Amino acid sequence: MGKNDGKTGLGRALVKHHNQMIIQSKEKGRFYRQQNKVLESITDVNDVDAVIGQAEEEERLLLAGERPAPNRPISLDGPSSSSAMTPEERRAQQKEAESLHANSLRVPRRPAWNPEMSVEVLDTNERQAFLIWRRSLASLEENENLVLTPFEKNLDIWRQLWRVLERNDLLVMVVDARDPLFYRCPDLEEYAREIDEHKSTLLLVNKADLLPFSVRKKWAEYFRQHDILFLFWSAKAATALLEGKKLTGPTGQEQPDDADTKIYGREELLSRLQSEAEAIVSRRNRNNSPAKTVTVGFVGYPNVGKSSTINALVGQKRTGVTSTPGKTKHFQTLIMSEELTLCDCPGLVFPSFSSSKYEMISSGVLPIDRMTEHREAVQVVANRVPRHVIEDVYRITLPKPKSYESQSRPPLASELLRAYCASRGYVASSGLPDETKAARQILKDYIDGKLPHFEMPPGMSTDEDVDSDADADDSGSELAESDSSDIEEGVGKHPAPAMEHVLDDLNSFDVENGIASRKGAEKKKLKESFKQHKKPQRKKDRSWRTKTDDVDGMPVVRVYQKPLNTGPAKTA
Repeated sequence: MGKNDGKTGLGRALVKHHNQMIIQSKEKGRFYRQQNKVLESITDVNDVDAVIGQAEEEERLLLAGERPAPNRPISLDGPSSSSAMTPEERRAQQKEAESLHANSLRVPRRPAWNPEMSVEVLDTNERQAFLIWRRSLASLEENENLVLTPFEKNLDIWRQLWRVLERNDLLVMVVDARDPLFYRCPDLEEYAREIDEHKSTLLLVNKADLLPFSVRKKWAEYFRQHDILFLFWSAKAATALLEGKKLTGPTGQEQPDDADTKIYGREELLSRLQSEAEAIVSRRNRNNSPAKTVTVGFVGYPNVGKSSTINALVGQKRTGVTSTPGKTKHFQTLIMSEELTLCDCPGLVFPSFSSSKYEMISSGVLPIDRMTEHREAVQVVANRVPRHVIEDVYRITLPKPKSYESQSRPPLASELLRAYCASRGYVASSGLPDETKAARQILKDYIDGKLPHFEMPPGMSTDEDVDSDADADDSGSELAESDSSDIEEGVGKHPAPAMEHVLDDLNSFDVENGIASRKGAEKKKLKESFKQHKKPQRKKDRSWRTKTDDVDGMPVVRVYQKPLNTGPAKTA
């Protein structure tokens, strides 16, 4: 036996073992290489990305031996309407189409699976089901009467939701109290019942401290009428109480004795969540014995306060919190005690018909920093917040409507942005008002609650029970919505103003807010008035033109013949 024979055999054994481990890891994680990448929410893609993604999915299915679904291109173009209908008829037809296809807006379901399935088969089934779901929504987008808002298009994000739904006993859907129905997804509740018939969904109405008590009472009445399990909660107030801070704003409202309208505290919410989850487990086991441990899952749109709620319940920062949607990338399991476990799911943008892209930006669902058309998003804020509230909060003076305009119309986005830039001194490098910076700040104030606003339940309006301030806010928002629709659709009763009047109004607004100097405006006005008059021209003598005898209108020229020069003059 040679000197190096033992070392050579040991080295070969290690290399062989290493190669075997590599082969096994490739077989196990062949289709899950994306786990090494950071999950990113995808709500808007272009046509090239859609075509490439569709081709990759079909190729993957063909390689796996599966038959792909019928080829229907995923079109991301908005609906094109060529009919000449009035805005009222178009809105009525759109509402009818939305109610007809309401059941088609479904959350993607996870295909049936069992622990004996291999990773490859499970991944193929999930991708095929997700592709079929995408194509079903693409067929809705082809309907010109339907406008589908941006929604989550990343399969890995939906996989996080599937795992949270399967693990939890009680599903908690976190919504914003200022517009709860906008953030509620009824099909998600139906999906939870499909997984387990005993599973319930609790609507946790966060940021309830931003609502007047009378409005909170109306929402509680609406939830009771529709058999919706709900609780009012404020993660910001609970966190401030834990840290010993004092909040400034509309948080110091009276706390009623009614359990439906009061804002729950941290200990009360934990106790209520545990009791509801234990009741579900008891019904599932068909006995009254208490469960050993229960799991509560938190889901909802981005930026509604899921992570803030988790941190407030845990008592310390366990999940990242930011104003930018999509901070949470993976679902997180947090053990509160031996009896209670919390599970946080990444924020998901569910498909819906109820809103536009700009409404989703103003609501904080889509990132503000990625918006390209800032005036449309700011116009949503101007339509919902009354004029006097904006002036009081920012201490600015907005231009009043002209005599030829509706006196109750909301301020235009351009007026609000220019006034805000003038008061804050926001000027871009080009010398013009920095409207992009102003728009981002206004939208952040709107999302954080600095600009107060709220929506009333369907079929309910403000009355004498609502506070005077809330009544003014709601009436102002209703007038703003009606007037803005008239302005945008062009159905206003007042005729459109002339361009000269609009330019004069903008120039006077610049002078009043210090954007332009008065001397320069007067000089410009003099120049413009001088341009309206023609320069005096010298009259030309055209008397040499005469008409012919037959009066045909053709001019003739009188010719004067000079006498010929015959030589020097003769002298006598």
